[in-house]
Amino acid sequence: MIYCVEDDSSIRDLMIYTLNSAGFEAKGFDGADTLFDALQTEKPQLIMLDIMLPGEDGISILKKLRMQGTTEDIPVIMATAKGTEYDKVTGLDLGADDYLAKPFGMMEMISRVKAVLRRTSPKEETKKLKIGNLELNLETYIVLVNNERVQLTLKEHKLLHTFMENPGRVFTRDQLLEMIWGIDYIGETRTVDVHIGTLRTKLGECGSYIETVRGVGYRMEGEV
Repeated sequence: MIYCVEDDSSIRDLMIYTLNSAGFEAKGFDGADTLFDALQTEKPQLIMLDIMLPGEDGISILKKLRMQGTTEDIPVIMATAKGTEYDKVTGLDLGADDYLAKPFGMMEMISRVKAVLRRTSPKEETKKLKIGNLELNLETYIVLVNNERVQLTLKEHKLLHTFMENPGRVFTRDQLLEMIWGIDYIGETRTVDVHIGTLRTKLGECGSYIETVRGVGYRMEGEV
């Protein structure tokens, strides 16, 4: 949803029509009162805010938006007919994300809106574990050593995940048997040693991150 705050109804209607035609939802407001009433129930993706408004002007509205916790992070594009450097600088200094000088074309408006939304939208971070030159992607299960892909078996992957999620923590062989192979697994702790040895080999230089703690078990050390 995009909010358009513009007192000229013909311009406001054209902005809303153009935004809707470009695939956005948009609502129009003629001033501060109607805008802040709407903000009580819905938070928009972006606000198009005219500086020259009757009553409370756009600069004052922007100040209020940036002072309130619920609205401080809403992207704002300022618009003014003045075209003065002072208004532009003042708006940007107060936290406006972009600026349009009237008269502006509707396609320019759409371009600015898309650019600001790209710039301000939160990026989804891929869940990864990284220690030194070793990286494990928790979504794709891809393991990289020095940016080169390494193929692991399911048990090797589980071992690596356990170590990388708990850097510096020492795991006994019995703990690893229970965690990786299951509580009912009937086997010897030698099984863990064999898998650790194979995992170290596959990880190449990063295999040294898995340290043996004599008489206890294993841990992973390295720069996170």
